[in-house]
Amino acid sequence: MRVSVIGCGHLGIPHAAGMAHLGHQVIGVDTDPGKVGALNAGRAPIYEAGLSELLAKHTASGDLRFTLSMREAADADVHFLAVGTPIDSDGRSYDTGQVFGAVRELAPHLTRPCTIMGKSTVTVGTTRRLTELVHRLAPAGTDVNVVWNPEFLREGHAVEDTLQPDRIVVGLTNDHAEQAVRDIYAPILADGVPMFVTTPETAELIKGAANSFLGLKISFINAVADMCTASGADVMTLVEALGIDPRIGAKGMMPGIGYGGGCLPKDVRAFTASATQLGTSDAETLLRAAEAVNENRADYAVQVVDAALDRDLEGARVAMWGASFKAGTNDVRESPALAVAGRLHQLGARVTVHDPVALDTAARRHPELEYADTVEEASADADVILVGTEWPEYRQADAKALADLVTNRTVVDFRNILDGEQWANAGWAVHRLGRPSIDPA
Repeated sequence: MRVSVIGCGHLGIPHAAGMAHLGHQVIGVDTDPGKVGALNAGRAPIYEAGLSELLAKHTASGDLRFTLSMREAADADVHFLAVGTPIDSDGRSYDTGQVFGAVRELAPHLTRPCTIMGKSTVTVGTTRRLTELVHRLAPAGTDVNVVWNPEFLREGHAVEDTLQPDRIVVGLTNDHAEQAVRDIYAPILADGVPMFVTTPETAELIKGAANSFLGLKISFINAVADMCTASGADVMTLVEALGIDPRIGAKGMMPGIGYGGGCLPKDVRAFTASATQLGTSDAETLLRAAEAVNENRADYAVQVVDAALDRDLEGARVAMWGASFKAGTNDVRESPALAVAGRLHQLGARVTVHDPVALDTAARRHPELEYADTVEEASADADVILVGTEWPEYRQADAKALADLVTNRTVVDFRNILDGEQWANAGWAVHRLGRPSIDPA
């Protein structure tokens, strides 16, 4: 099929490459000339495992190309909307201006039957409003169907989740739209991936509910981790025991310094706003509690660092291992690691950040911090090392070799990935969230 993907960011680029990999003829549309040029040259401006190879393969074959022109993409059979929906000026709900702006630009060029499939996360009721707009502006009128098909990509696994999703959700109103969805996803459905066909309103809420539940789960275990710290208990043993119960499960229940990224924080806020707008006060109360826990994590982390140091924060040299909000991506939007680093900098600490792939994106957003290309360079003369992102490189770091580089052998493992006993045997004081500290051997 002929496919357009409108909006080429963390969602649109993997989706465009994935659709080409499934055998479709794909054109991506974006407003950034530099990005479009790089993409047409097969270069990915974001980091995702396997994405560069996929992009290079399909741009070289001609199955995937990118353009600045919406008119050039208008003859596609299916148009995916993958533009951003940031938080609005009220700080709570989605700003859907890019979604409606893209449709206003696209619709006047739609002269034959086609399907618009929304991927962006939106407020409930958006599909209905977009349908009214399209039918009014498109020459093809009611022959243009609008479907909501929310994405469930995990950053760091975007290619895998595009090609091998755990489910496909579509909100639609007629059989013609459903057939277009089945055609576009035919190779995936043939592999047995379940597809949930529902109303647009239900599809819109499914996405918000999914991310909000993840936020609730993370905030829950972080709050329990604080209880473990206060009592001397071990949160990792607790998680393992809880996770045995299939109704709970351990996946996603990793204590740390909070959830971040471009999706989870804003989706929880916006879902809370929807609960408020719908007058469901219990849902609002529950969701706001999860937000409050997450918002307090960076300040709590600073307190942990302050307690671990044998000197004042003012002038302390801090090595922050990790800048991306999670391993597997160079996305630093609302990164918990950088939030902690920023607070420590404000308190007078000298913070040097390392990350395997996100140094450039981090430096653009936080130029006040210092950056290092290697773990060793970041850790040189440090008074404390902080593990802020769960990269495998940090789990495998050589505690003995690093011991000779630092001023003070103190490590705070905010992600609970280090072998505490091994580090203690190398002479380190090891501090962890929700777990007893370990003195150097």
